[in-house]
Amino acid sequence: MHYYRYESAEVSCCYKYLMFSYNIIFWLAGGAFIAIGLWAWSEKGVLSDITQVTRMHGFDPVWLVLLVGAVTFVLGFAGCVGALRENICLLKFFTGIIGFIFFLELTAAVLAIVFQEPLREWISDFFVANVKGYRDDIDLQNLIDSLQRLNNCCGAKDPNDWDKNVYFNCTSDNPSREKCGVPFSCCVSDPAVTVLNTQCGYDIRSTGSMNQWSNTIYVKGCVAALEEWLPRNIYIVAGAFIVISLLQMVGIYLARTLISDIEKVKFNYY
Repeated sequence: MHYYRYESAEVSCCYKYLMFSYNIIFWLAGGAFIAIGLWAWSEKGVLSDITQVTRMHGFDPVWLVLLVGAVTFVLGFAGCVGALRENICLLKFFTGIIGFIFFLELTAAVLAIVFQEPLREWISDFFVANVKGYRDDIDLQNLIDSLQRLNNCCGAKDPNDWDKNVYFNCTSDNPSREKCGVPFSCCVSDPAVTVLNTQCGYDIRSTGSMNQWSNTIYVKGCVAALEEWLPRNIYIVAGAFIVISLLQMVGIYLARTLISDIEKVKFNYY
């Protein structure tokens, strides 16, 4: 019996399952992010009373978690199913969205370099706006506290930004015990103290000048602290951007290669 080998185009199993493996991680990660976001909302009672979303006065970090999770989940799903089912539409959708995200990243980086002063003002205004909602949302509170503790800073420009918060402002009719104070995350930490003093910032702004406060709390604003942090960690930031860009380019390359193979098979078939 004679066997004949017919040469014809075929879809590469290597690229196909590499594409599937590449996306299954993002698909699962997206699902995990969505689950974490919904769990955080359920802990705050938002799922039982969705109107609470409109009553939040500051940025809710859960929104960011849900957005990242949703985008990652949809892209991972499109990449996985598109690779397994050899679906050109899903693969093109995946390629287009990844390319669009990459374009947005480049645009944001260029705009951040060109418009540094407006960006600085926007960050300052954004921080102050969220200072107002510090006590309204536990996730926002934890985010601001972490930012201030990690960067040894207080407020956007200085500790007086906490006057924008109804609990910490120094107005005469403020009945809060935190009046003229700052959150504990503004306090200068003492390595010898193991017990966290959450009242260390009480009444600190009621007397003295900012130079006197510096012995107890950080007087540097968080915008200035972030500006100092970036040059010190420029290689880490650049490395992270390069790694993310390479991952996106790998995904686009695998998807485009699969699309090309599928189109060749269809062309030969018809």
